[in-house]
Amino acid sequence: MLQEERHHIIINQINLHHKVITTDLCKLLKVSPDTVRRDLSELENNGKIIKVHGGAISRSFHLPFQQPEIYAREEKKEIAKKALPLIKDGMVILGAGGTIMLELARMIPKNLKGHFFTVSPLVALEIAQRSTVQVILVGGQVSPDSYICTGAPVVSQLAELKADLCFIGANGFSVKEGITDYDWEVVQVKKALIKSASRTAVLTIEEKPDTVQKLQVCSLQSIDYLITALRPGDKKLARYSKFVEIL
Repeated sequence: MLQEERHHIIINQINLHHKVITTDLCKLLKVSPDTVRRDLSELENNGKIIKVHGGAISRSFHLPFQQPEIYAREEKKEIAKKALPLIKDGMVILGAGGTIMLELARMIPKNLKGHFFTVSPLVALEIAQRSTVQVILVGGQVSPDSYICTGAPVVSQLAELKADLCFIGANGFSVKEGITDYDWEVVQVKKALIKSASRTAVLTIEEKPDTVQKLQVCSLQSIDYLITALRPGDKKLARYSKFVEIL
């Protein structure tokens, strides 16, 4: 495989999942760790990615307040618009992190009444500067990759909440495996978010359905809504309509 082809695949994986792991890239690209590290270094030197220990992360996710190019941003805005009607005055809402959640945070009604708990400092700041809704950051150790709070204190705090609605993203979404992710700490937080809410909405770009990551968050039976930019009747989503409401 040519270097240009490898770089294209690496960028595509980072666009989809915000992060890549060196060992996973070795298997995907069928090359040595040294080759992957050289590829990541070159992509970083060209301003395409940010290298971290064991892999790389997306620049668009790492620097959201500097407004760099964000992958599928218009699609993510459309998803956020479709999620907005689920939010009603007086609700207790839980929110995860991610670039779609940031777009939703920017659309929260100015005079919304209720409580919005989030594990994302970035989401909390976006909502707090735009709305009168009470914003509560569920605090813990901040992940340098995903910029959400993780760890036992976060899970413990979430266990005390009884929310009406929860918004999460999905790095993998399939009929057989349900919601999946690659980060153990993030998985534990997402499990706690879902468990603490009466209803859960998954916000995801159209490339994510029918993909699977290493760790399961939950089965589809634990999800109430699937929100993408696709039309609810799109054939790509047909198999999911048996398990969740498509918005």
